[in-house]
Amino acid sequence: MAKNDTRIIIIPARLAASRLPGKPLAEIGGKAMIQLVWERAMAADMAPVYVATDDRAIADVITSAGGKAVMTRGDHPSGSDRVFEAIETIDPNKHFSQILNLQGDLPDLSPDIPHLLGKTLDRGNADLATLVTPASKAEAARPQVVKAVVSWQDADYGTALYFSRAAIPTGTSDLYHHIGVYGWQRGALARFVALPPSRLEQAEKLEQLRALEAGMTIGVGITANAPGGIDTAEDLEAARHRATLKAKLAC
Repeated sequence: MAKNDTRIIIIPARLAASRLPGKPLAEIGGKAMIQLVWERAMAADMAPVYVATDDRAIADVITSAGGKAVMTRGDHPSGSDRVFEAIETIDPNKHFSQILNLQGDLPDLSPDIPHLLGKTLDRGNADLATLVTPASKAEAARPQVVKAVVSWQDADYGTALYFSRAAIPTGTSDLYHHIGVYGWQRGALARFVALPPSRLEQAEKLEQLRALEAGMTIGVGITANAPGGIDTAEDLEAARHRATLKAKLAC
């Protein structure tokens, strides 16, 4: 696939985390989690990749692996704020007009995900883009699994109407698990971080609701296979188990 030379991938990573402190440096299969995510982003081979962090140890892991890291402030309230500071540092002359914001806790990220995210951002006139995958009723019942309500225009593309930790919509409608990656038009990201947190964002603890309340359009793509995020110690042990099985199969 041809590269878009005005696009950049930034992976925000902070060491502090309420549920699993230090998780970017947690070892999975002999490597730090953040390095695994960086490797998969690099494997997409579609844009420059940077890790944006507030911790020198995280930056050192990436630079030691041959990657690029940018130091950011430690007081950012969200990953989007960290990504914005990073892009302004990396590219003050605004060569890059699209930013793909991946997450540092997706060690099983498929290289196909950045490509799909970029494709979704290029469709329509969306300010930003994100991805979903079908959710089972069991997944929808878990508050840590964010659900999305999508108005589908066709089988592969729609626009977001709402996000919640509750199982929505009710009834017999299909349920969708939100994958927390974002593609931003640069101007939209600048507008977003300048806005105060919105009421719905604060109620649901979901920053993407700020964009919806501000009238921004969020394009949505769909994938059959979602990378497993690491939010708890149990998630981390499951990822380590998968890595061990993969290593055994490779022998």
